[in-house]
Amino acid sequence: MTLTIAELARALDARLWGDGSLAILGAAEAGMAGEGQISLATSAAYTQKLAPGDMAILAEGTDPEALGLKAAVLVKRPRVAMAGLTKAFDRGPEIAAGIHPSAVIDPTAEIPDDAAIGPFVAIGARVKLGAGARIASHVSIGRDTVIGDQVMLHPGVRIAHEVTIGHRVILHPGVSIGADGFSFVTPEKSGVEEIRESLGERSEIREQHWTRIHSLGGVEIGDDVEVGANSTIDRGTMRATRIGRGTKIDNLVQVGHNCIVGEDTMLCGLVGIAGSTRIGNRVVLGGQVGVSDNIFVGDDVIAGGATKIFTNAPAGRVLLGSPAVKMETHVEAQKNIRRLPRLYSQVAELRETVKKLMEKRSGDDLEEGGRSDE
Repeated sequence: MTLTIAELARALDARLWGDGSLAILGAAEAGMAGEGQISLATSAAYTQKLAPGDMAILAEGTDPEALGLKAAVLVKRPRVAMAGLTKAFDRGPEIAAGIHPSAVIDPTAEIPDDAAIGPFVAIGARVKLGAGARIASHVSIGRDTVIGDQVMLHPGVRIAHEVTIGHRVILHPGVSIGADGFSFVTPEKSGVEEIRESLGERSEIREQHWTRIHSLGGVEIGDDVEVGANSTIDRGTMRATRIGRGTKIDNLVQVGHNCIVGEDTMLCGLVGIAGSTRIGNRVVLGGQVGVSDNIFVGDDVIAGGATKIFTNAPAGRVLLGSPAVKMETHVEAQKNIRRLPRLYSQVAELRETVKKLMEKRSGDDLEEGGRSDE
């Protein structure tokens, strides 16, 4: 699409400087802009890369005239402006309007007139699609699933039966929603159950065979949720696994059966959440964070990358490490670990000093004893 820099400034609710009639064909990083592209210069380091005659999005307080620019849009929060700019120029996948002839759709499914359904899509019985649905190639949707308005399903998405998805949800390539939960039981108490009760002690080691616990619950996903490529959300055992409104999930994330994830929560890449765990609202779990089963993580918790949460985390806590502790505690512990070699050397020196003092004292005692005998 093409728009003028004045139109972009209005769309971003920002201040225009310079020639507002200049056409914008796209966006680029500072120092890499071609003809008709506007540069994103969101910090001082990027403004230094701008060339005279460029167009740029700048932070308020920056002087575009001193940089020799032709035009600029000055914004209060550049990264928010970046979101608006990238949205304006994101064409997304091209899915032709209507239903591709290779799609297989059950006659009982409800498909809106404005749906765009790509090649080799399979839609099961009694599925309901909302208005403006865009479904790319090789997507499958199981029976009795309900999907809201303006949903975008990228290639290869797999949605199982009896799943409910809200409005404006985006599922990226390879997402799996509603697979059976990883839930098995043994006829007798398993070794895992025994060591969890005894914290490591086992009375005996014996054969054990796993029996599947079937998953009768579905998955419920709220409005404005986004799920990254190849992430999985398992269905519940008796009740639905739930993902709250506005939550954003990165690539390669696993959400186990029966989990409840709150609103506006962010799960970064490779996060793993075990079954029946509750995650609060506005929680941020960094990359590779792991969360044990049957615990809760309170509202507004932030966990740094690779943190392992084994016990309940109270609201507002900032966590780091394995096992998870307060971030300041983890940082202090790491400082102390780095000091250990120096401390070991100091202790060795002290031991040597004490040894010499003891030897000297023993020698003095012997001399005193000798003089007494004389």
